[in-house]
Amino acid sequence: MYTRTAVRSAREKNSTMQSNTVSFSQMEISNYVIDRLVTARFTTPTPVQAAAIPQALAGKDVLATAQTGTGKTLAFLIPAMEHLLRHDVPGVAALVLVPTRELAMQVLDQYNALRGNKLPAAALVVGGLPEGKQLDALRRGARLIVATPGRLEDYLDRKLVNFSRLRILVLDEADRMLDMGFLPSLRRIASILPKDRQTLCFSATLEASVAHLVNDYMRHPVRLALGSILKPSENVRIQAYEVSAERKQDLLQALLAKVSGRCLVFTRTKRGAERLAKNLSREGFSAALIHGGLSQSQRTAALSGFQRGRHRVLVATDLAARGIHVHEIAHVINYDLPDIAENFIHRVGRTGRAGETGLASTLYGREQRPELLQLERTLGIKIERMTPESVPPAPPSKLRVAMERMASGQMDAERAARPRSAHSSSSRITRLPGEVLQAQLEM
Repeated sequence: MYTRTAVRSAREKNSTMQSNTVSFSQMEISNYVIDRLVTARFTTPTPVQAAAIPQALAGKDVLATAQTGTGKTLAFLIPAMEHLLRHDVPGVAALVLVPTRELAMQVLDQYNALRGNKLPAAALVVGGLPEGKQLDALRRGARLIVATPGRLEDYLDRKLVNFSRLRILVLDEADRMLDMGFLPSLRRIASILPKDRQTLCFSATLEASVAHLVNDYMRHPVRLALGSILKPSENVRIQAYEVSAERKQDLLQALLAKVSGRCLVFTRTKRGAERLAKNLSREGFSAALIHGGLSQSQRTAALSGFQRGRHRVLVATDLAARGIHVHEIAHVINYDLPDIAENFIHRVGRTGRAGETGLASTLYGREQRPELLQLERTLGIKIERMTPESVPPAPPSKLRVAMERMASGQMDAERAARPRSAHSSSSRITRLPGEVLQAQLEM
């Protein structure tokens, strides 16, 4: 099940770029962008930002691998914003390709939070949403497009977008796009883009397929490898509980009751996620559900409810391992073991982001001991073994409902109705992870 291919690829001896930059103001960034970053409370770059931004500003192609939650979004948005400011000519100048609608929407939100009044509005090009607003943004002359490959390819077929003036291509989470079968779309899109463009590629892993993509579409890229990309963050405590099938949900409920804060629960299948979310709701937990079979409006509502605290628990398939970005997730629980080792890393990477601490628990049956051992060997990690008896039982359902309501603020109507300041939690949920907690740490 768990292969070492990605591990070997990630250990290739590529040069790791280091930077002594201690603030954005020390980079070759315009005063306008610096002011916008300060307003958003970004002053100190993360390692991936410190390494990638100077190279990108120098016009070089960049291939960066780093763990999730490290602030990769600003690493490509800042160079793109600088280009738009320095070259104010009509036409699409920058294209950001991402694997999911949720990620595209959040990249767009991050850009809008930073662009101010000197930078033009961007266009969102994704499936699952009405295209009228998307087409209006293109017709108004958007110079930055954030898109998923499938919908963009459709727009190209219909001759709705022109890339003759494109200068920057960003491939964000390139390995995920390839995992989702977007390689044919990527090839088609790249074939019509100008050859003299700059390409910035960000990936959590360096699979052989990603390396092949790099060879085809990048020109002598600067290789940036920051930290271990195939190991969980050191800020996350990783533990595993061996439990029988009949006691599995009881243990899950006990874990949810034990840890306060947002909890993200992963299952392997859509049906399993639906069943589990329904059972948790019946037991009094405030749980939402997200998987690839839901409509975009359903997925957006579930994610928004989780972000805003209306739901403390989000049950998800691996769609959420990289497609969902929510800050301050206290506990990730693998209700089912993932099917590949890389998914374990991306699941666990939802907590302990940008220097914060986190907890990740995995539930497995006795018959799955070999799978867990193989997972440890593949990733070169040791998972702490725990006993179900060490977790106090969950409180009765009625008490738990009251506790959930108190935790989410549902019992404080006055507080919910009170106007929020510009820096309230609701104003921060549009920011991407990495950048979210990065800004918090600057306060």
